[in-house]
Amino acid sequence: MKTLRLLAVALACLALPAVPSSAQQPAPKTTAHTATKQASSDLRQNMRKLWTDHVVWTRGYIIAALNGTPDAQAAADRLMKNQEDIGNAIAVYYGAPAGQQLTALLKEHISIAVDLIKAAKAGDKAAQQQADYRWQQNGVEIATFLSKANPNWPKDTLTDMMKKHLSTTTTEVVARLNKDWNADVRAFDAIYDHILMMSDAISAGIVKQFPDKFRPS
Repeated sequence: MKTLRLLAVALACLALPAVPSSAQQPAPKTTAHTATKQASSDLRQNMRKLWTDHVVWTRGYIIAALNGTPDAQAAADRLMKNQEDIGNAIAVYYGAPAGQQLTALLKEHISIAVDLIKAAKAGDKAAQQQADYRWQQNGVEIATFLSKANPNWPKDTLTDMMKKHLSTTTTEVVARLNKDWNADVRAFDAIYDHILMMSDAISAGIVKQFPDKFRPS
């Protein structure tokens, strides 16, 4: 009789519906902090990609322009497209007019760089100095525009960042002109490290200014 009772219990257990493994253990809770961190991380990575493209395609143009190869125009076109991409990314938070204004300033930044590279390649010191002066002024305009848009981006800090970006890029151009390849490599390493720091500062400022956009809906 004992054996029959055990058999009946076993059959009853087999008849019960299987419980999905996902129901056996509670799903991990998604906290507001976790969701916010993920959203912030996405913005940070997107900004890093955009600004990495900025320095990578600037380098591509520098190499092609100084070598006089026909891919210079394609690199310049891609570089200009990158400025539109950055403006569009900013427009998500500050509106289309602001995005367009930043794009215009950044395209001017690239156009002046083209003039500077041409002057440096030709050995025209006067034209190079003139282009550098306009480049510096444009950098201040970019810093001013961004600082007015977001109080978390102090103008002096952004101006210093832009000056650093310009100076390291100039060092890269000069190193390639002098065929000092080790200095060229060091210059680009400095450019890349700096642009990641700059892009992180931009994304952090956006998150701080618009916290509601980085909370779960």
